[in-house]
Amino acid sequence: MKIQKTISKLIASKRVQTYMAAHHIIEEKKACYHSVVTLFPPLLQSWLEANKIQLYSHQADAVEAVRSGSHVMLTTPTASGKTLSYNLPILEGLLLNPEARALYIFPTKALTNDQWKTLCKMDTELDKSMHPAVYDGDTIRQKRSHIRKKSRIVLTNPYMLHMILPWHHLWGSFFSSLQYIVLDEAHYYRGVFGSNMAMLLRRLKRICSLYDSNPLFFLSTATIANPSTFSEQLIGEDCVHIHENGAPTGKKHFVLYNPYKQEDSGTSSNIETEWLLKELVKSNVQTLCFSLSRRNTEWITRQVQKHFQTVSPLRKTPAVASYRGGYLPEERRTIEDQLKKGILKGIVSTNALEAGIDIGSLDAVLMNGYPGTMISTWQQAGRSGRGTEESLAILVGRQNPLDQYFMKHPDQFFFRRPEYAIIDLHNPYILWGHLLCAAKEIPLTEDDTLYFGDSLLTELETLTREELLTKMQDKWFYNLLDEPFKKVSINTIGSDIFLLYAEGK
Repeated sequence: MKIQKTISKLIASKRVQTYMAAHHIIEEKKACYHSVVTLFPPLLQSWLEANKIQLYSHQADAVEAVRSGSHVMLTTPTASGKTLSYNLPILEGLLLNPEARALYIFPTKALTNDQWKTLCKMDTELDKSMHPAVYDGDTIRQKRSHIRKKSRIVLTNPYMLHMILPWHHLWGSFFSSLQYIVLDEAHYYRGVFGSNMAMLLRRLKRICSLYDSNPLFFLSTATIANPSTFSEQLIGEDCVHIHENGAPTGKKHFVLYNPYKQEDSGTSSNIETEWLLKELVKSNVQTLCFSLSRRNTEWITRQVQKHFQTVSPLRKTPAVASYRGGYLPEERRTIEDQLKKGILKGIVSTNALEAGIDIGSLDAVLMNGYPGTMISTWQQAGRSGRGTEESLAILVGRQNPLDQYFMKHPDQFFFRRPEYAIIDLHNPYILWGHLLCAAKEIPLTEDDTLYFGDSLLTELETLTREELLTKMQDKWFYNLLDEPFKKVSINTIGSDIFLLYAEGK
């Protein structure tokens, strides 16, 4: 009731009423629970009962889909229990088959480490046989061999996977037993990054085939406009699409707040975001504020911290902190922990906290400017909401045409469909780089049209003419002595830098 009164009081305040462009209410939704057809193995069933976990409908559907041997694409909102949706069927599979392995791929290191903690806790409470481990650029060399041989769940990111595949012979036992592959926050893999990721996954599948494994894929993502097409393009397989959300949600107030509603108002989006954050923190409403740049993140944080230091100079810890890329892992974990424990009442972040890092449930979200896509907007807004409690999301419009269009046409904002996640499987500059990597990993043959499409032979002829590949006995071999993966960036098409000149500048 306290948060409900605070939200009502803030929305009714004179300042908010002056600049409010729209107030949209998303009504609460009750939970929908389902049971699985067959009970889990005793250890896992006991764990669920000990933790008093009932499965939401989409979680039970996900378990049954994996049990049936289907690839899965799960698109439910933030904080709907997507992690448990894939952890349960995968842990079940690993418990039933002591040789089985799983590979979890996350787009960021922060998310990888966060999910590793969750798996370690579950493994400790189960039979301690999974040995989940993070394998990325920060993993010390002395531990790497042990992880390859002993860990039944390996967590990594696309950049590290790109470097692992050329050394697949070191991973023989892992790949031969690989039964599950998880792609969490899969909506990140769109555009150039997504097109590279699609090729990287085809290389991975090709290596799995060499070691006689055929793993199931589980994709978890924010809501996108084309989930079935996107998942098929990304992994080259048809997926069962699960989208009906069974998790409960409380009432959410979503406010469009326009500092530029009146001409010469003497305010700005930064000033209003700062004021809103101070008001919410003063009212003990735990708030996450998203900002579009690192500089802006630090500026808002400093302004709010100065205010609270003036009001309460004896306070030993700041009420508000900033969070962005570039912090040391220890610094990030300290901030995350303080937020979970309620020590921090506010945090100002770039989109680094948009992904599903476990920072607990928050009461309110502020967005200083439209994030650029509806996918990101609803991901950020979804970070607020403690179970069935009321929550608040405020988008503060900036002084640019797109933000102002939404401020003046709120229906176009609230009822707009999420964007399409686009992947291009035919871009030659992306395809050629990965074909060279694939040829270095295992010589290419005509059968690899299964992975790289019907145009493969044409592309191989081109690369052979360029003397990058050599054909011997119906196989194409990489022709150079270097490592092609070092030349292929999975974030970009090329490394050239271009300067644009306009009117001599």
